[in-house]
Amino acid sequence: MVPALKKMGKISRTGPVVLIIMDGVGFGKYTEGDGVAAAMTGTLDKLYKAYPWTKLKAHGLAVGLPSDEDMGNSEVGHNAIGCGRVFSQGAKLVGNSIESGAMFEGAVWKKLVNNTKEHGSTLHFIGLLSDGNVHSHIDNLKAMVAEAKAEGVRRVRIHALLDGRDVGELSALDYFLPFEAFLASLNDDFFDARIASGGGRMVITMDRYNANWNMVKRGWETHVLGQGRLFGSAQEAIETLRAESGAIDQDLPPFVIADGDTPVGTIEDGDSVILFNFRGDRALELTKAFEAETLMEFDRQRYPKVEYAGMMEYDGDLHVPKQYLVSPPAIDRTLAEYLCASNVTQFSISETQKFGHITYFFNGNRTGKFNEKLEEYVEIPSDIVPFEERPWMKCAQIADRVIAEVEKNTWDLIKLNFPNGDMVGHTGVFQAVVCSMEALDLQIGRIAHAVKKAGGVMILTADHGNADDMYEHAKDGSVLYKENGEPRAKTSHSLNPVPCIIVDYGYRGEYSQTLNEGLGISSIASTIMNLLDFEAPEDYDRSIITMN
Repeated sequence: MVPALKKMGKISRTGPVVLIIMDGVGFGKYTEGDGVAAAMTGTLDKLYKAYPWTKLKAHGLAVGLPSDEDMGNSEVGHNAIGCGRVFSQGAKLVGNSIESGAMFEGAVWKKLVNNTKEHGSTLHFIGLLSDGNVHSHIDNLKAMVAEAKAEGVRRVRIHALLDGRDVGELSALDYFLPFEAFLASLNDDFFDARIASGGGRMVITMDRYNANWNMVKRGWETHVLGQGRLFGSAQEAIETLRAESGAIDQDLPPFVIADGDTPVGTIEDGDSVILFNFRGDRALELTKAFEAETLMEFDRQRYPKVEYAGMMEYDGDLHVPKQYLVSPPAIDRTLAEYLCASNVTQFSISETQKFGHITYFFNGNRTGKFNEKLEEYVEIPSDIVPFEERPWMKCAQIADRVIAEVEKNTWDLIKLNFPNGDMVGHTGVFQAVVCSMEALDLQIGRIAHAVKKAGGVMILTADHGNADDMYEHAKDGSVLYKENGEPRAKTSHSLNPVPCIIVDYGYRGEYSQTLNEGLGISSIASTIMNLLDFEAPEDYDRSIITMN
């Protein structure tokens, strides 16, 4: 149990604080493809002009991901908003899990290991072989291979992608040769571990944003089917292909390791497969190739029935992959828990697609309420149709219920998630995204009217960007086009900042109208506490408002 928060005695409002999370709504970097800017959003436009606002970081280090090249997502975004601090995700989390042994005690690891032992089959590892620590780390792989042997796995195969991007451009052998020596030190009459295939990360396997599924197709043929140019060792392959192609590591053509004419590590029915990359953007497509019963992007030729797992959950919205080795971080002392300890009433609502985010993830990956008497959760069932066909989703129904609760004036804090910007953004249909933003804006206007009448406060923000970045762009900022002349759709999250507007209808000078800048979305929790007239815990991230 956490202690009650200390009252400031400075702020008093007749109505509730209403937190509106506009899921997937950020400030676009490019004019073309910004579905938020392209929409007619009269309500938001007026609020930006009339009330203080700032931009918040919602990706990378600001939400506990390995680097600022990592897109935020709804899971870590709601974690950060709800707990008021930044917890480690990705690289650090995986490293800690391996060091503590928690990964190897987990049900998924046990399941994959036992599967190979029961079937006398192979445990495969696919991923980037370097210590770049952006997508993976070689030390993680070494620890897993050693543990697999210790637990009785008989055969391991590594499908190793060359980096040359997060590390030196011609450094592959600095990793491959010591790693092969490491495998040799483990091998004996009862254990056989070998590198089975490889290729440059920008040529096979690690495509992202659905930009080039042929990369994944080449990876499938190389790793799974064992199709491609055969070599006796990884060193022979790397040295030969470098000499012939003149390519740096990330662009090296694919290769297959074979004994004579027989590939040493094709993936077969009954095998177990671990994608040991922990970063999600370049892991989603290969994961889809392993998990989708029907795949439209390319012909897999053969679809082995395997136990597949990712290092982490790569998409918290879509829950991809189905199995993963490292669970979300252990988060404590969340905003909701502190408010319950302070006798603050709270109402949480969204539709099915984001109901778990405004409750489970917001509460630090915790199922259930902190206090049944002080909290109420409401789930509006989502439509079971493609989101581009109903881009307004259930935002009107959510707004209906929120307005009713504001009018009752029984809640101190009302928090809601409008999923439109994210779920419609994932479809890649620009017109639908614009429609979703306009529908969302109308409902925000309705809620704003009710909150103003009640004398409350609105905080409008987001958990990450998506709808703001709907087209693929080249490095120079130009739009990339398909052969038919249409812009290439981008269906993933963006790296863009998100808004935070403080709409305080009863403002009487208690805090500065100049909001603090350069903060992340984790600062929203302290801000909510302040607007409810509480001091935030000392270790919570700085509030967006500064008290006078």
